[in-house]
Amino acid sequence: MVGEVPDPRPGEGEVRVKLFTSGVNPSDVKSRTSRPMEAEKVIPHSDGAGVIDMVGRGVSDARIGERVWIWNGQWKRPLGTACELIALPQDQAVGLPDHVSFEAGACLGIPALTAIQALRLAGPLDGRTILVTGAGNNVGNYITQLAAMQGAHVIGTVGSAMRLSLAKKCGAHDLIHYKTERIAQRILDLTQGVGVDAVLDMDFSSTSKLLEKGILKPHGHMVVYGSNVAIDVPVNYRSLLRSSINLKFFLIYDLVDQDRKIGLEQLSGLLRANSLHHEIGARFTLEEIASAHEAVESGQVVGNVVLTMS
Repeated sequence: MVGEVPDPRPGEGEVRVKLFTSGVNPSDVKSRTSRPMEAEKVIPHSDGAGVIDMVGRGVSDARIGERVWIWNGQWKRPLGTACELIALPQDQAVGLPDHVSFEAGACLGIPALTAIQALRLAGPLDGRTILVTGAGNNVGNYITQLAAMQGAHVIGTVGSAMRLSLAKKCGAHDLIHYKTERIAQRILDLTQGVGVDAVLDMDFSSTSKLLEKGILKPHGHMVVYGSNVAIDVPVNYRSLLRSSINLKFFLIYDLVDQDRKIGLEQLSGLLRANSLHHEIGARFTLEEIASAHEAVESGQVVGNVVLTMS
């Protein structure tokens, strides 16, 4: 439902942002379809970008007119970015360089920050071989870009020719079509039987089954940020123990302050240097938000789905 609500006003320590774009992430769809309502009325979406047009007490007037991108817009609060105006703590509105589009700004809070945190947890990458599951997906293509920049050899899994093309453009060295190829065997073939140094994983329910087949080297890291099955995912304890496998899980909405600070600083540097490719797969107006969610649910769009405020 699209309608009118009163314009928000920023409280102490807050800014108000006139939004130009809002990102539609898979987690936004999951919030709508499978999570309880947090309030009587919810404006969805975590990510967005726009210009600060008002500040609350304790915030410098110098921030008015600043181009910004937003993270955690609708995390533990009912009013997200699928709207024209949002008020939120000033730290959640991060400076957006002039050369970075508002559309790109709507891709950063979940996809890009997830990629940065996943790679930090995987450890040093220069000269190492990693597996990126879903390398042509929104988070995966950022992981692929950043890992290649850091000197890693990237093996990626993809589910379509279009996602393969995007992953290749982002720097993947070897690609496995998971719908038609034997993933574990291909990984072992590509690594001369020793496995990869790290796995950056979007679907633990599927990838966990590959660990017992030796795809990950002893003492390797498996970093998990998603799973298509959210509960009761079995693992082979013996194979994990014998190889001293490190399993690391994280939720991008809930980073500790130090990890968030490091991620924001790194991402800001990448944006200033114009080092990242931002893949926009589909654009919808705010009035077409239902169609935007359906596009994400379909899984057919390659790249980020973005709403624009017309």
